[in-house]
Amino acid sequence: MNSDLLEPWGAVSAVVAVVAISALVAVLVLLGRERGQVHRARELLVLARELRHRYDALQSVTKEGVLVLSLSGRVIDISERAAAILGVDARTTVGKAITDLPVVVVNEQGLSMNPAAVLSHRYGTSGAGYSVDSQLVGIVLPGQRGTQARMVQVATQLVPAGDGTAPAVLTTLVDVTGRREVEAALERSEMQFRVAMENAPIGMALVDLDWRIVEVNVAFAELLGTTVEALRWYDLGALSQPDEREAERADVDRLLAGEQHRFSREKRYQRADGHLVWAVLDVALVRGPSGDADHFVVQVRDSTESRLQAEMLTHRAMHDPLTGLANRTLLQEVLQSVLEQPGVVDRVAVLACDLDGFKAINDRYGHAAGDEVLVHVAGVLRAATAGRGTVARLGGDEFVVVVQDPDAAKAVFDIAASILAMLAEPARVQRRRLTVNASIGIALADPDAIAGGAPALLAAADAALYRAKAAGRGRTEVYDASMAVQGAAGSLQAELADAMAKNQLVLHYQPIVDLSDGRVMGHEALVRWQHPDRGLLLPGSFLGSVQEVGLAGALGTFVATEAAGYLARCADQSRWVSINVSADQLGDGEFAARLLAEISRHRLAPGRLVVELTETTLVASGTRIRHELTQLSAAGVPILLDDFGTGISPLSYLRDLPVNGVKLDMSFTSGIPDDPVAAKVTRALGALARELAMVTIAEGIESEEQAAYLHRNGWRYGQGWLFGSAQPEGAAAGAAARG
Repeated sequence: MNSDLLEPWGAVSAVVAVVAISALVAVLVLLGRERGQVHRARELLVLARELRHRYDALQSVTKEGVLVLSLSGRVIDISERAAAILGVDARTTVGKAITDLPVVVVNEQGLSMNPAAVLSHRYGTSGAGYSVDSQLVGIVLPGQRGTQARMVQVATQLVPAGDGTAPAVLTTLVDVTGRREVEAALERSEMQFRVAMENAPIGMALVDLDWRIVEVNVAFAELLGTTVEALRWYDLGALSQPDEREAERADVDRLLAGEQHRFSREKRYQRADGHLVWAVLDVALVRGPSGDADHFVVQVRDSTESRLQAEMLTHRAMHDPLTGLANRTLLQEVLQSVLEQPGVVDRVAVLACDLDGFKAINDRYGHAAGDEVLVHVAGVLRAATAGRGTVARLGGDEFVVVVQDPDAAKAVFDIAASILAMLAEPARVQRRRLTVNASIGIALADPDAIAGGAPALLAAADAALYRAKAAGRGRTEVYDASMAVQGAAGSLQAELADAMAKNQLVLHYQPIVDLSDGRVMGHEALVRWQHPDRGLLLPGSFLGSVQEVGLAGALGTFVATEAAGYLARCADQSRWVSINVSADQLGDGEFAARLLAEISRHRLAPGRLVVELTETTLVASGTRIRHELTQLSAAGVPILLDDFGTGISPLSYLRDLPVNGVKLDMSFTSGIPDDPVAAKVTRALGALARELAMVTIAEGIESEEQAAYLHRNGWRYGQGWLFGSAQPEGAAAGAAARG
């Protein structure tokens, strides 16, 4: 071939080769790109699957249900939680129109709503096309119409589609039924608390941790004589008395420190008008869910009246009802507490005072005149003591003064001289002028007397008084070692034993009447000592000594014997007699055996001899005493509880002892009907006794008004000066026959 022809052909071949190579390269590049896209597609597919797994895992633990809709309202995706909230099946729901789902939607008032309008996109205020406004609706599950709807919080917003073109509607659903129920319960609880607080009969307040009042009710404001508005944000501690604020603050600090959960304290508050009221403050600390202190709940109860009543009852239990002086119990407590203080030598003395010729006044002018004399003497002792000690009446016409003074020896002699000087002036009694004399015994507190306590010092003063009486009366004697208290006690024991042997101890009988018609139904036997030198002595002047020298048992059997003999001689076989018995006379079986023997010997009906128990003597009663009382009750002997209402635990005695009846203490009777507290107590005690089907007797009746009041309030029998004083056997029998 011609070389000239070959040149052009070679050039063409070269071009063709280049084009072929270029095409091959292009194909290879295209193939490489395709392989890369396939690899990328596979990676995206794996990522999509992973994201789907994460999405499904997230939906399994979240409380929110997710529903994805197209703009046309067709379900693109729905989570299991959303399907459960709507009551549909997730697998069969995808692809369906929202209007085809069996979903019933109601508003908060229970009216039906269009599900598509609720679950589809709602334009709100959050931005152009993107709404996060939420709506609370009720969802009624299919097949459960008429039941309570589940409350669901629904929120919708537009989101771009996966390819960035067509948007979709993302709807979230949160079931808030439980939360709404809790909120409703809390609202109800708060409303009930506020209603209870506002209408509570006692003061209530919510107080912050700074002890300032946040909320307060009307009762609290009325207690303090102010308004609710004036108390808000007021410092609660500032309402207390200055001397009580420190203790109250200490209680609050202990609450905050977790040392206690609540505290209660009785305290005084000053009203807006300046008057003080007593109140019981109850405080509890409220803590939040985290355990931190949040606020205090305070209650305040007005205790003014109950405190005054308690103080009055305590006063009556510790004071003589006639003179208002301290009684034996209070005197011994005061003296013992004084002797237990350090350095009491030369600063304490005891003065015992006994009237001379008091029996003659009673016999000549009557017991009412005698009571006026005792009240007059009580006033003399108060004036003579002039605040330098405690004045007491032990019983009858026996008085004691416990002197407390830096120079007790001088003070007690001054008091004794003043007493005798004042008594020298005749007393005005029932328009008469009566002269009253007294004998006085004095004992100074020395180391020996202090070691023996209150009984030893009282015995020393009594021994000195006994010496004054024996030396001619109307004089003052001071105890010294020669009087020997033990010897005096031994002498008293011999003298009392001799008195029993010589029949110097006698019984007087005070009538007990039926309050409905005044008929005498029985008598109370009261022991007296017809002393050859001192005249007729009432029990108060020697019964305490009888117990101290160990003659209580002998005295009890003596009284039982004499009372049984009186009943045997009594013409009216329906009358009964009650005898007083103390715990000292019970427990060994001797008293019960003697009493039952006397009943058998005189062939008395067991119900005619009645045993009266004094509450204060039963405080330490044991099983032996209870056994003896049960023995008497089983034999038909009625048991009465004397001095009812003044003892420590009468209700326990009514429950534990075989008691058939009660006797109302005269300290309550003396107060009615003028004293409203005494009247209420009397009425309450009577109701209690009647509820227990017990015999009721009221003692100390001195007026027709008292008798009528007691009878109206359920007390069946009565006893007191109105119906007659205690008289010897002959006089008592005659008075009973006339009754």
